Amino acid sequence: MARITALINRKGGVGKSTLTVNTAAITAHVLGESPEGAPHYVAAVSADPQGSTTWWSERVGEELPFSFEQINSRDDLELFSHLKKSRKVRHAFIDTPGWMDLPEDEKEEAGDPFGQSTAADAMRAVLATADDIIVPVEPEPLGFMPTRDTIEEVVKPLGIPYLVVINNWDPRDGEADLEQTKEFIRAQQWDLANTVVRHYKVHTRAALEGTVVTQYKKNRVAMEAREDFYQLALELGAGKKGTR
Repeated sequence: MARITALINRKGGVGKSTLTVNTAAITAHVLGESPEGAPHYVAAVSADPQGSTTWWSERVGEELPFSFEQINSRDDLELFSHLKKSRKVRHAFIDTPGWMDLPEDEKEEAGDPFGQSTAADAMRAVLATADDIIVPVEPEPLGFMPTRDTIEEVVKPLGIPYLVVINNWDPRDGEADLEQTKEFIRAQQWDLANTVVRHYKVHTRAALEGTVVTQYKKNRVAMEAREDFYQLALELGAGKKGTR
């Protein structure tokens, strides 16, 4: 039975796609190659209509170290339950879209903040099967409130284990923003990952160049960039079995 890790945040542009692809790549490296002709041990799925992860995976092509699927319609939503029951796939990472905040009466009536759309139904299907959740946040105050909405309105009511991961921190900016972000998260008593994923140009260019983090050129910067994802995978327990 596959473990399902969903990456969610109401705010777009916080790095869900980058974390999905590179954490899947690192986990695939840790678990090793499956026997020839067998499915990959790791899968990534995009439920985001923007298709960033899809375009990236297509750019990598046959060198992609995990299997990949894109959710295009409601007919595709059964994929999540199929993955959950898979005896071949050990770990699946799900990239999800952001969403618009609904009026309180609409959220109360619907029972969640997602609204009515294929993307909204995909979010519900993802959360129904997720074993754990990664909530990425960048060290910028504009992302604090959408992250609060995500955790307090979606994650906590479901009781799914989660980690907030500070992503895209640029050490050249100093540590003030990073520490402010950590203080905000701790004040909310959220579960915060020890790993901070730093900003590197190699990450931002990877999709265009058709590479994932395990395929970066061997130099000092690439090694530091990879290190963050290895630490995150270790913290997440790469390859650990699902619990739901």
